[in-house]
Amino acid sequence: MLIAPRKIPHPLEGIIPMLNTDSPSSLIGSTVYDRDHSKIGSVEQIYVDPGTERPLFAAVTTGLFGTSQTFVPLEAADQTDDGIVVPYEKSFVKDAPRIEPEGALDPSEENALYDYYGLSGADSSVSGGSSLTDGVDTTTTGYSDTVGHDTGTVGHDTSGPNTDDAMTRSEEQLHVGTERVQTGSARLRKYVVTENETVTVPVTREEVRLEREPITDANVGDALSGPDLSEEEHEVTLTEERVVVDKETVPVERVRLDKETVTEQQQVDETVRKEQIEFDGDADTRR
Repeated sequence: MLIAPRKIPHPLEGIIPMLNTDSPSSLIGSTVYDRDHSKIGSVEQIYVDPGTERPLFAAVTTGLFGTSQTFVPLEAADQTDDGIVVPYEKSFVKDAPRIEPEGALDPSEENALYDYYGLSGADSSVSGGSSLTDGVDTTTTGYSDTVGHDTGTVGHDTSGPNTDDAMTRSEEQLHVGTERVQTGSARLRKYVVTENETVTVPVTREEVRLEREPITDANVGDALSGPDLSEEEHEVTLTEERVVVDKETVPVERVRLDKETVTEQQQVDETVRKEQIEFDGDADTRR
C-alpha cells in the first residue's frame, strides 16, 4: 500500500553537526541557506517517508515576518554548524509551488514539487497515495519506483528484485586523534626593589698632639738659634678621610622562559555500533 509522506512533531533536542536522517525532528528550527549561503528561512516542519523515516521535504518559513512557507527537498542537503545548506538559489526556492504544510502530502502535491525541482520519485498516475515507497530518491538509493523503473543496485541490504544474494555487515570504527589547545600562558616581568646594605669602611683623621722635649746637647743649638725673648705662632693643618658613596649598574645573570613537552596517557571510552547478522529459518544451513 502506498502511503504519503507524513509530518513529524517538533524536536526535544538540538541540531547535530551533520544532516540527521536518524532523528529528522532535530532538524526543525534549523536555519536554511541556499548554495551561496544566503539565508532562506527556518525549518518549520519536516516531512518524512513513512516507510523509512528518512526526511524528504522541509517546510521553510520565509518572508520578512515569517508569514510564508515554501517546500524544499532535502535529498542533497548538507548540515553545517550554521544550519542546513540546499543546492538551490534562494529565489528559486521561494518560487516553489505553494502547498499548505498540513498533514501528509498527496500525490499531486508531491508531483508538483518533484517536477519543479527536477527530481524523480513521484508519479501522479498512481492513485491512492504517494509513489515514494521505500526511499526518498530512487536515483540515488537504488530502490525501484512504483511504476517498475529499475534504478540500479548500490548495496542496500533489503530484500527486493534489485539486490543480490549477499548482505553487507557494517560497523563503526573508533578513530581517536589529538588537537592542540591553549591551556595557559607564562611571562617574565622585571621590577625594581630597594634594600639597605651596610658596609664598614675604615677612615683616618689627623689630631693635634702636644709634645715637650727637654734641652739636651742634641737640640741646644736649635733652642738658642732664635732671639732670647719673642712672640711667634706655629700652625699645623689637620686632615681626615670622609666616606664617598657611588653606585653603578652591572648585569648579574640572564633569565629566560623555556617549554618542554610532557607525554602522558589518557584513556578514551566511547561506544561504537556494529551490525550483527543472524539466521532465521527452517532449512538446514551449513556455515
